[in-house]
Amino acid sequence: MSFVLPSLFYLFAFLQTCNGQESRIYQGFNSGNTLTDYTAKFEDDFVKEFTTMQNLQNAPGVFNSVRLYTNIQAHTTSDVLSAIPAALKTNTSILLGLWTSGSNNITNELDALGKAIDEYGTDFANAVVAISVGSEDLYRLSDIGIRQNAGIGAGPDAIVRFINETRSFIEGTSLEGKPVGHVDTWRSWVNESNSAVIEAVDFIGVDIYPFFENDTTIAPNFYVNTFDNAVPIFRDRWEQVVNASQGKDVWITETGWPFKSEGPAWGESQASVDFQADYWRGVGCGDLFGRVNTWWYTLRDANPESKQKFAITNEDLSTEASFNLSCSAVSTGTQNAARSAGGLSLRERVQDIGRWTFAILLGVAVL
Repeated sequence: MSFVLPSLFYLFAFLQTCNGQESRIYQGFNSGNTLTDYTAKFEDDFVKEFTTMQNLQNAPGVFNSVRLYTNIQAHTTSDVLSAIPAALKTNTSILLGLWTSGSNNITNELDALGKAIDEYGTDFANAVVAISVGSEDLYRLSDIGIRQNAGIGAGPDAIVRFINETRSFIEGTSLEGKPVGHVDTWRSWVNESNSAVIEAVDFIGVDIYPFFENDTTIAPNFYVNTFDNAVPIFRDRWEQVVNASQGKDVWITETGWPFKSEGPAWGESQASVDFQADYWRGVGCGDLFGRVNTWWYTLRDANPESKQKFAITNEDLSTEASFNLSCSAVSTGTQNAARSAGGLSLRERVQDIGRWTFAILLGVAVL
């Protein structure tokens, strides 16, 4: 009996943790406010995007959530981003974004947010999942971000200040009580100098790209970023962020594998549609979809400066993706490679817990 009771304790602790999670899991894609030629996207552009992602052929569930980087319409000072009415028109949920890099204030972002609250009211509030204050600002300001010419960032003190300003701004509005967080790279979240941001947020949004993980000095596994290591690299980085999260919810706000890459190589990684498909199945189907709030990168490419292309569909936004999106399309070889390199997927771990639960309860009944 002394063996059974501790086992039940851990079982109940696990079930309590699961019970504390939000009942709804969101899955969708990221979306910028411009096209690849820097022209602004308008409502019709966003409606087409959101309609396509909700009707993707063979998709594992419905992708009906969008992560935005800004509230501001491109090439305006503080007009409401046209993605917002498009989302309401298509019943698409929204992870709002406030752009914070390169500025010492977020006045224009909050101005646009206020206009959206006033214009769209309760419908807007019901569509909002949460608010992300900033995107990869800490990474841009880090040594590695500077070496990679990632652009102007913002430090932890500024991000915390912006988070507090956002909470104060939405107090007394229809968005009061919405989770307020920040999105950054996994390295930024595990860097102790950024711990004040973790303390300030309601949720952690993390961007993980095994394709770019060309640093082979990262303990404990010192992975080389060949595609065979893509799944274990993802899981390793994810677990490091969870361990640093102080118990906060951790969401995947960007991940994906490119089908095309130009310019200098990133370690041993290679881009192709086949690898893109296998990454979708290994990480998306294996660990994320239906289990973790996930905004995949991406439905359509929109950053003309990026040398890597991640879109899963064509420029015409066909509902037929570049590869079979079905999770049942996972090959035995892909599954075996993931297991040998990175252990069990989340689905398989839950199945194991179920088997152990049955065995433990059977033991209790016998005793």
